[in-house]
Amino acid sequence: MVDKKFLDEAYDVSGADQTIGLYDEWSASYDAEVAENGYITPSRVAAALARVIEDLSAPVLDYGCGTGLSGLALRAAGFSVIDGADPSPEMLKQAEAKSAYRNLTLLDLDANPPFAPGQYPTITAIGVIGAGAAPIEVFDLLMDLLTPGGRLALSLNDHALEIPEFPARITTARDTGAAHVLVEEYGDHLPGIGLKSMIYVLEKK
Repeated sequence: MVDKKFLDEAYDVSGADQTIGLYDEWSASYDAEVAENGYITPSRVAAALARVIEDLSAPVLDYGCGTGLSGLALRAAGFSVIDGADPSPEMLKQAEAKSAYRNLTLLDLDANPPFAPGQYPTITAIGVIGAGAAPIEVFDLLMDLLTPGGRLALSLNDHALEIPEFPARITTARDTGAAHVLVEEYGDHLPGIGLKSMIYVLEKK
């Protein structure tokens, strides 16, 4: 029996229930499928973030942590206190097994996130915002959780970059003075399927 592949359908799901259902089903094979396609964005984001953060021991919220590949990348880049949050309980089970996180939180997408503004000086959303995943409003939500000087590191893959509202939100944050763009780098995302991503690190003003 051939194992089911999910990448082809991951960018076409819509709505929270459908998205969570897909990631719950995908959880056991997610790491293997993205690895065989060279998934590199978590390492790219973590390395870029480490270049602009002085205190790597300050807590990081890994929002949309999935199976924990982003947590492992952050640890490899030198971050030592990482909390993860995700709406998929099955993905969180995979993340817990990696022992990369101090705490893990199951997100209720119908409620406000259970974090206080300023609780985390750094937040990541790696492979989280985009087509078939979180809407661009999550960018605003995460920015609201930061206090001035806080950092948000995120990625937008080619599918998200093709939807004007996604990159436009970053541009607007920069042009209005809401944030300073510290890093903006385009490169590989899933080279096995020819997909690239833009990674960003923003500092809230």
